[in-house]
Amino acid sequence: MSPCPNGRPDPRARKPSFRNAWKRKQFCIIPADNFFEPCYETGKPVRWRIERADGMPAAIAGIWEFRAQDLLLSFSMLTINADGHPLMQRFHKPDDEKRMVMMLDPGQYRGWLDGSLVTEGDLFRQYPAERLMAIADPLPLRTKK
Repeated sequence: MSPCPNGRPDPRARKPSFRNAWKRKQFCIIPADNFFEPCYETGKPVRWRIERADGMPAAIAGIWEFRAQDLLLSFSMLTINADGHPLMQRFHKPDDEKRMVMMLDPGQYRGWLDGSLVTEGDLFRQYPAERLMAIADPLPLRTKK
């Protein structure tokens, strides 16, 4: 399985690689203890770890595709706009669009997987900042051998 770059909530318009998967409702949930984003507040990118404040795994909305001719199973985490989000607007380059992964609550799992909630605006809402925490987690410097 190979992850693809983060997809948008409606890849039909911009992501030909997932257009058919969207039509076939090939939705998935990607469990994650945390995810990482670059913060440029110091002027240089610093990796930050983001996770749920309650310590539970995040459930990230995804879409998957299988290409039989290449025997390739791929998936993409969907992202939504993060403008105005108290936490997530801090990440990515200053002039870049602010994005965040689309996180699901347990009550949305079934509706996401079967596609019945895909047209619901509430599904594409920003995950509440108070339910997330972020910690600077820079990569250790590599030493030459």
